[in-house]
Amino acid sequence: MSQETPIQPESNPTAPAQLHVAPGPHLQDLSLTTRRMMYDVLIAMIPLAVASILVFQWYAVQQLAVCILACAAAEALFAGMRKRRPTLLDGSAAVTGAILAFSLPAQCPPTIAIIACVVAIGLGKMIFGGLGFNLFNPAMVGRAFVMLAFATFLGAASTRGYCPSSSCIDVMTQATPMTALKEAGTATPLWNLFLGNTNGSLGETSALACLLGGAYLLIRRTADWRIPLGVLVGAGLVAGGQNLANPSNDWTILNSLCGGALLFGAFFIATDPVSSPVTHKGKFLFGLGLGLFVMLIRSLSSYPEGVMFAVLLMNAITPLLNRWTVPKPFGGPIPAPAPKA
Repeated sequence: MSQETPIQPESNPTAPAQLHVAPGPHLQDLSLTTRRMMYDVLIAMIPLAVASILVFQWYAVQQLAVCILACAAAEALFAGMRKRRPTLLDGSAAVTGAILAFSLPAQCPPTIAIIACVVAIGLGKMIFGGLGFNLFNPAMVGRAFVMLAFATFLGAASTRGYCPSSSCIDVMTQATPMTALKEAGTATPLWNLFLGNTNGSLGETSALACLLGGAYLLIRRTADWRIPLGVLVGAGLVAGGQNLANPSNDWTILNSLCGGALLFGAFFIATDPVSSPVTHKGKFLFGLGLGLFVMLIRSLSSYPEGVMFAVLLMNAITPLLNRWTVPKPFGGPIPAPAPKA
């Protein structure tokens, strides 16, 4: 989203802008509302939903439905506790639920998904004051909580092919590409990563689906292109260096970019306009840092994937990036007043 385009209030789309975050001149787009942005994100997730349903079948449908409904219910609950009118029609709760569903493995039990939704809305969003005030991405707050609290289901066991019942489909019993690389040094073929017929979280199985949805967000200008570009540059620099250090490795720079949740995080999580910087330079640096952190966590930690931790780390740095990258006023800096005679 362009920093010069302020979001208009939902109740009165023709009202003047409430906040300018860039020096003039300002150009207003009265059609760019919170509701339109959220619905754009939901539309962009359709390719991911189709890909996940093709791979995980009923498990994907169940998880998407549980997370979206749970986030909507949690939004209404916490808004009622604060004696505020629920804002379910703006689509923000549905977006949080969808992102959370796509960031969880298909075999995640519904009870854990519901807990993640309650934490995401309560601790990640409403405790800061609601939509527009949260410092961290709400979906990643909920994901981090259940990952640490229920490591048996969402930690090492699930990434090695954990299956909660005997009726699981074959792909759910396989190790994820990132775990196979981390533990056995096995490189999943690039074509499988691109199409999406691998195990993992719902949103990380198909690079093609992420690219299609991300292209829609960029065309609609709902997401700013500088953040995904920064993510790809940051991750590509580290992955390229690793390839140069070990040219015989079958895991190439393209595998690093298509594997795991990197593309999903670059287009759908990092581009959250609330928890990302508002300046052009800040957006690129935000994405650059996120890509670097993802690759460092993958390479140096015991976790096979690092998108969630990288997003939360960069969310915490966002206020500093906004301060360090304040743009110059249009026409140059304001001249200092002449000294008095």
